[in-house]
Amino acid sequence: MCGITGLFDTRGTRAVDRAVLQRMNDSQLHRGPDEGSLHIEPGLGFGHRRLSIIDIATGQQPLCNEDGSVIVIFNGEIYNYQELIPELQALGHVFKTKSDTEVIVHAWEAWGETCLQRFRGMFAFALWDRNQQTLFLARDRLGVKPMVYALLDDGTLLFGSELKSVLAYDGAAGSRLRRDIDPLAVEEYFALGYVPEPRTIFRQAKKLPPAHSLLLRRGQPVGEPREYWDVHFTLGNPSSVEDACEELVTRLRESVRLRMIAEVPLGAFLSGGVDSSAVVQAMADLSTEPVHTCSIAFDDPQFNESAFAQKVADRYATDHRVETVKADDFDLIDTLARLYDEPYADSSAIPTYRVCQLARKHVTVALSGDGGDETFGGYRRYRLHLMEERLRSALPAAVRQPLFGLLGRVYPKADWAPRVFRAKTTFEGMSRSSVEAYFHSVSVLRGPMREQLFSPALKAELAGYSARQVFDRHAARAGTDDALALIQYLDLKTYLVGDINTKVDRASMAHSLEVREPLMDHKLIEWLATLPSAMKVRGNEGKFLLKKAMEPRLPNDVLYRPKMGFSVPLARWFRGPLKARVRDAVLGERLAATGWFNRAYLQHLVDAHQSGASDYSSPLWSLLMFEAFLRNVVDGEGGVPAAVLPQMAGVESLHA
Repeated sequence: MCGITGLFDTRGTRAVDRAVLQRMNDSQLHRGPDEGSLHIEPGLGFGHRRLSIIDIATGQQPLCNEDGSVIVIFNGEIYNYQELIPELQALGHVFKTKSDTEVIVHAWEAWGETCLQRFRGMFAFALWDRNQQTLFLARDRLGVKPMVYALLDDGTLLFGSELKSVLAYDGAAGSRLRRDIDPLAVEEYFALGYVPEPRTIFRQAKKLPPAHSLLLRRGQPVGEPREYWDVHFTLGNPSSVEDACEELVTRLRESVRLRMIAEVPLGAFLSGGVDSSAVVQAMADLSTEPVHTCSIAFDDPQFNESAFAQKVADRYATDHRVETVKADDFDLIDTLARLYDEPYADSSAIPTYRVCQLARKHVTVALSGDGGDETFGGYRRYRLHLMEERLRSALPAAVRQPLFGLLGRVYPKADWAPRVFRAKTTFEGMSRSSVEAYFHSVSVLRGPMREQLFSPALKAELAGYSARQVFDRHAARAGTDDALALIQYLDLKTYLVGDINTKVDRASMAHSLEVREPLMDHKLIEWLATLPSAMKVRGNEGKFLLKKAMEPRLPNDVLYRPKMGFSVPLARWFRGPLKARVRDAVLGERLAATGWFNRAYLQHLVDAHQSGASDYSSPLWSLLMFEAFLRNVVDGEGGVPAAVLPQMAGVESLHA
């Protein structure tokens, strides 16, 4: 696990300023504190920060082939590298290390761009082939590891694991990334709570989408990324639930086994939910030593599920550590803004940051249960969407749209009521198409709210653009009309990548911790996509197959208790200890200076929430984090985390 960065002159071989490249590399010191290295040649600079996990003694990067003509910098893990080494050796390739990084170099020599089809893992890498004058950027299938890039006006291509490394570039004649914010990204952020691929918050920078590569040849125009993989929901019919359970256990065990390869202390997050508990169970089954597990407890019982984690820890005799976090743990707002480089509105980033902080005290690698909700059908919203779909199919659009559209407009928004009585969202969804309804249900600020939030100036810049087009674009490629499969596909392309994976990558890397996700193994996902949707959601039960498979292995009350999630008490914070802060931020000068927001509506959100009339905690958190981004990244130190800044002076390249 590492941080990578670099620059490439797409037009010629201009000299690379070592100090500039060093600054880009040092901005990601938190991602790889063990070693720092540079490689510079005419028109090309590679920077690498290393967190040593595999082949600690000889796996330094940048790493090259036998004659030095192919060079790679790599962030992530190729889990099947031990299988690929003999195959490549049989083709005549000579290995000088035992690292998965060297596999990439020789796989490129052997198979070119198609080498990506051979890799099983989480990765983002940059490879330079001097003989072909070619730079090759690639990202893993599920987008576990990040990659951003930007083409400057002078033909310099910048790239890195995080935006902060690209923002740190300051080239000759003032060449640098323009800081102008993309208004379309603002629309997407306030709809979804994150900026989805391929956009970034800045117009000039992009994210390389998951399962894509970008090939650049010197002297040729920069093209578009190419997709090398996609998931296809074929929805076959296995012989029985029992057979599917047996196959799932075998596949999960294999996925976990591959992710337990490390030369450093390894453990797991254990939340007490089904997903992380299933991963820990497989680890315990595969390990001869007690598994190191850790979990966060909250001092507020409403948010605390540590007792369920303890049950699993006791059952499998894990070396379990728990740390209690105060429910009013909100001091991380500015830290998170600097870590994420973009506005990011998932408040569970706070407990995620804390559990990574706890884990790093004891291990360097931690396995997680991330991806289980998307792949096994665990979200409550999936079950609600399926219920709506049954009603949608039963009523003609000519009846359904005007009837439920009217009900959605006039029905009161009852934030105070039990969920079963909150019908406004259901009525609004019923008046829409399937994709539009799902987008509406997951939006942080729904369409009517964004219409009131944005100023005429921002609306003019948007020119009618809606973040719903992100969902429409992916839905057109889903290749399925199954209601559950379609929204699973949408989440795999949007929420899993832009929210979950982003959250875990930044929170873990802030503490130099590598997190591995067995439930995001692409072979496991490909197999799950062949199962009928009834194997995932059956009646009112999500994760049907996973729970059935785990019944002999996990406590029943862990499997079949209500889902709690990893959340924080925003509504209470904004009426209590953060009351003044949220008012000052939302109604303050920094947001007003953008000219993008309707001051009267901002005032309404704050007043209605703090009076208790409505729960606007999610919109207010989105605004609070956007304001923190403006102060800390746009106005600040280019996104370099405060924790890194004092360490950067005097940091030298160890292998330059």
